[in-house]
Amino acid sequence: MTKSEKTRQFIIEQSAAIMNKKGVAGTAISDLMEATKLAKGGIYGNFESKEEICTEAFNYLAGKIASGLDNAVTSKSTAREKLFALLDYYQDNLAPGDMGGCPLLNFGTEADDTNVELKTLVAKAVKRSQARMTKLVEEGKASGEFKKSTDASLFAIKMFAMIEGGIFASRVTSSKTFMKTVVDVLKNEIETL
Repeated sequence: MTKSEKTRQFIIEQSAAIMNKKGVAGTAISDLMEATKLAKGGIYGNFESKEEICTEAFNYLAGKIASGLDNAVTSKSTAREKLFALLDYYQDNLAPGDMGGCPLLNFGTEADDTNVELKTLVAKAVKRSQARMTKLVEEGKASGEFKKSTDASLFAIKMFAMIEGGIFASRVTSSKTFMKTVVDVLKNEIETL
């Protein structure tokens, strides 16, 4: 990586957590300057606009989640274990307050009416998440773990929506109860697929 590429990546990484917590509209360039210890020119010398930083920050966060999910399932051998590992990852890493919650939820809520490019990126990330879940259910059907009649795609939509709802409710109420309940309900349902 060149020095310029390293600086750009540093700005993205420092901006990502701030934007995920404060939102795109709520994040001022001064917030990014404070986090990176760079002058305004140092930031805009690497990016054309705040929107470009936002897009790159979302891509960075979505990539971190995808890697985390990949790592969570790597050591698991059955589809059931892999689905449980996904649920545990969401509960342990996205519901707590450290990172600011799920960037798909945060960026998507803000971008749905204001930023077509970001909305498109979030929609693709949502579809990738659902595709991951669908694939695992299909693997379970193929291995005989789950009933052949199970609609993998429908279950993935339900699982994703419940996870995001659990994250949202847990964060706004500062209570782990919502997410724990969602995870328990989904694990019970996975046991009967």
